[in-house]
Amino acid sequence: MSLPGTIAALSTPPGRGGLSIIRLSGSQARSITESALVFRQPPRWQPWSAQLASVPDEQGHAVDQVVVTFFEAPRSYTAEDVVEISCHGAPVIVRHILERVCRMGARIAGPGEFTLRAYVNGRLDLPQVEAVRDLIDATTLYQARIAAQQVDGSVSRRLAPLKQQLLELIALLEAGIDFAEDDIDVAADAEILRRIEPVLDGIRALQSSFAYGKLVHSGFTLAIVGRPNVGKSSLFNRLLDQDRAIVAEIPGTTRDLVSEHASLEGIPVRFVDTAGVRQGADLVERLGIARSYQAMADADLTVVVLDASAPLEEQDQMLLDRALAQGRHLVAANKCDLPCVAAIPATAVQVSALTGDGLERLRHAIVDSITPAGTMEQESGFITSVRHEGLLVEASEALRHAREALGHGLPHEMLLLDLYATLTPLDALTGATTADDILNRIFSTFCIGK
Repeated sequence: MSLPGTIAALSTPPGRGGLSIIRLSGSQARSITESALVFRQPPRWQPWSAQLASVPDEQGHAVDQVVVTFFEAPRSYTAEDVVEISCHGAPVIVRHILERVCRMGARIAGPGEFTLRAYVNGRLDLPQVEAVRDLIDATTLYQARIAAQQVDGSVSRRLAPLKQQLLELIALLEAGIDFAEDDIDVAADAEILRRIEPVLDGIRALQSSFAYGKLVHSGFTLAIVGRPNVGKSSLFNRLLDQDRAIVAEIPGTTRDLVSEHASLEGIPVRFVDTAGVRQGADLVERLGIARSYQAMADADLTVVVLDASAPLEEQDQMLLDRALAQGRHLVAANKCDLPCVAAIPATAVQVSALTGDGLERLRHAIVDSITPAGTMEQESGFITSVRHEGLLVEASEALRHAREALGHGLPHEMLLLDLYATLTPLDALTGATTADDILNRIFSTFCIGK
């Protein structure tokens, strides 16, 4: 892939601000900058250094003072010469500088083209590239930390030894085929199987990490349900740490879905407060109750709120049965600050929306209910991309076929076909043999300037 020319773009968010940064990358970055700006003294392009310059208008009058920073190839983000111009954040100034550098020979960068150049020039592999996008899009510090670890190569480091072992096995079998006429047995079936098993286990382990990685990347939806006046909305507000839903003693206060985004232990969560479920409601309330049932069906996890200070009613049991039938759910016994009267399930989390007692237990229980066992201990090296998960599934299936072929006594030539079929998706994951259409799909999601 060839990426000719020198590119330029605004790398800070568009709009008005204190400062803006315009970035150039390419072999002509320095000469274009010299032509577009006026330096107080002849520019000295020392790597990782900054110098002052002014921005002239068409008549040669200075309209801004800027700081120019230089990053010399290959020790830059793109592995090319990179110049960053830090100016005041007036849109008219930014537009004027971009127009000047483009007249001097640069062109406006496409979405993600700086990162694309970093990939093409070997500065980043494809998992690191996708982690850059995730880091930009992060909404919680935990997401940012995981993305930063992936930018640093955590997934690539976990995948590299598996790929190396696979290549060594392929080389061994290829050598055996080359020496077949000499009746030299390069590797017995038991030895081949011994080499296949750890690679297959490693690929499957990385593949299974997506169950947690998907939560970290995309979050989950939590529906809070219960009959009227059990404290659903109060609990909803407590979990959000804000008064988002109306709370009143009048039954049927919440008649529609109320949703808000927050995070639990760094995982993004969409909280949904629902209408109280009861019999004899009016038409509007019945519509709200229907939406409550739909929210339960759509949610990744349902929290059924019970009033521990009052006997369970028919609606309570009906909601418990529905939640149990639909899948993942959690029971919260609210009003634990009052004497307990209800026959609540033994697994219920006791909490008080009024005093906040048990709220941390509930938060931990929610995260424990939605995350796969043992995954919270993982600090890095798990995948968060649907593309990665699909490729790992493909690789593990091909390697499983290779193991089965070995058990059926098929020739090593046939076994090699499955091993190469395992290698292909691993190469696509790291970007060693990635098609241009996949690259275009990935980089089209990037912002211009990155």
